[in-house]
Amino acid sequence: MGVKNLWDILESCKKTIPLHHLQNKRMCIDLSCWMVQLQNVSKYHNCMKEKVYLKGLFHRLRALIALNCSLIFVTDGSIPAIKLSTYRRRLNSGIEVNRDETNLQNLASLKRNMGSEFSRMIKEAKVLGMALGIPCLDGMEEAEAQCALLNSESHCDGCFTSDSDVFLFGAKTVYRDICLGDGGYVICYEMKDIERQLGFGRNSLIALALLLGSDYSHGVRGFGPESACQIVKSAGDNGVLQKIAYGGLPILKKTKGSKKQQKLHEPNDKENSLPNEFDVNGSKHKSQGNEQFLQVIDAYIRPKCHSADSEAVYRVLANHPFQRIKFQEVCAEMFEWPPEKTDEYILPKIAERDLRRFAKLRSTSSELGVELPLYEIPVKCPVSGIIKQRKLLGVECFEVSWEHLDGLETSIVPADLLESACPEKILEFKAKIAQQKKQKCHKPRPRKLKSELSLAELDLKLQQLLLEINSENGSNPKTNPLSSRAVTSENGRVAIAVDLLDDESLVDQELDIESSCNASMPSSSANTSVAEKEVIDLLSPSPRHPTVTKFKHFGCQHIDVIDLSESDAEASPEHDRKARELRQFIANVRK
Repeated sequence: MGVKNLWDILESCKKTIPLHHLQNKRMCIDLSCWMVQLQNVSKYHNCMKEKVYLKGLFHRLRALIALNCSLIFVTDGSIPAIKLSTYRRRLNSGIEVNRDETNLQNLASLKRNMGSEFSRMIKEAKVLGMALGIPCLDGMEEAEAQCALLNSESHCDGCFTSDSDVFLFGAKTVYRDICLGDGGYVICYEMKDIERQLGFGRNSLIALALLLGSDYSHGVRGFGPESACQIVKSAGDNGVLQKIAYGGLPILKKTKGSKKQQKLHEPNDKENSLPNEFDVNGSKHKSQGNEQFLQVIDAYIRPKCHSADSEAVYRVLANHPFQRIKFQEVCAEMFEWPPEKTDEYILPKIAERDLRRFAKLRSTSSELGVELPLYEIPVKCPVSGIIKQRKLLGVECFEVSWEHLDGLETSIVPADLLESACPEKILEFKAKIAQQKKQKCHKPRPRKLKSELSLAELDLKLQQLLLEINSENGSNPKTNPLSSRAVTSENGRVAIAVDLLDDESLVDQELDIESSCNASMPSSSANTSVAEKEVIDLLSPSPRHPTVTKFKHFGCQHIDVIDLSESDAEASPEHDRKARELRQFIANVRK
């Protein structure tokens, strides 16, 4: 609870801060307050049986772990003697302690019932936290008082609690609520805003507790938030406690069923000159002041806590590692999760935390003037490479691969985090993408023929075309001595081998003609025998005039053996078409 109506008074100082603003901060958590919040959400029996409150705690913790928040659990110790009346009233035990009739100094603090259901929930939360590397500091009395001490001594940057009296114990920054939806946010109050906007310091807030009531006092009857604020502002933060404790304010004490007013005695000049943090246990002023007020003031100013330099505080401030195997066992026992599901929940957050720690290291080094390249930093970057660029819920992200993180290969991290931790990785990724696009654009595309012909098919095609050309010239394909075939030369060019005198009958006829004219033929001309074969390269420019092969013999008539083409005047249009088709076909084969 804390101070009655104090949250309403501080409403104008409330700030809603995005959750990611808590990155790299040290936080202490009033564990009892969190468990009360989560218990109210899971108040039904089935929810309690399924430990929904513990799952809610886990999701809060994993969100803060991903932001590299150093967390400390703080639990309540014994119940302060001054709070026993309030504690018993909340338990509805019917036992009420009358503060006016009981000397609080003779009462001892009461140990809490460690066997209750709520105490069991606290134990489960501590086991879960220890497996995640979150230490726990067991307070001597009030957990919010221990959190305030750690915050005021700069051992942590803020406190998570819903007890408003944490400001009275000296806290500087308080986070009342946390929400993980809509990107996540926290409700924050800062003491500097309260002092600037409302004019209330720590002493003024204690004075409000005396007037309005708190866990330690019933308050003064007849005072509401507005009237109490007016009284405290008029007294000022420096002397308000002295004036209230020693009757230095004209407080109107209203009793039930009566309008009689009683004015307390005015303070003298000596009492107004008391210091800000006076010794309320001093015998000089104790006899003159209100005994109850003095005890409440002393409980807020000097709470029973572990000192900032104690061994217990140093122990929780040390670094505690994440215990993966232990955490898998805890989740298997509490939530019945298999190890794979547990790793899926927590390992990406642990990896993101390590990356934020690396980014913080580089930022700190840069502030100190040490600028080292990525691959010269003694601490190795946890990211081994970038796989692809993504957008998650409208936020630019990267899917990265992790190095030396057992159980996790890839996960998605925000782009701004990767930019602050290792911008060199982003440059390498962009250069790789640009190179791949360049290679893709300049990659030659193979030209495919509409029909891929084998060498035998090519030979058949050429023979058919040549026979058609010869038939247009009036040649008989049965008796035409022309014979051809497709061959490939050593330089890879396609040519046509034409057998000029391949027919046996033509050879016999040639021999007969040659023997009949042998007597009149010179011996030197006997060498002009039959030309066996001739290879014609159809890819080379063909001559305009026809090529004619003749046998010449003395005293014999000239015999035309082959006439591939006639003159332009005698060539038919069909002959020209076939010739063009042949040349086009050879050109396609060459390409």
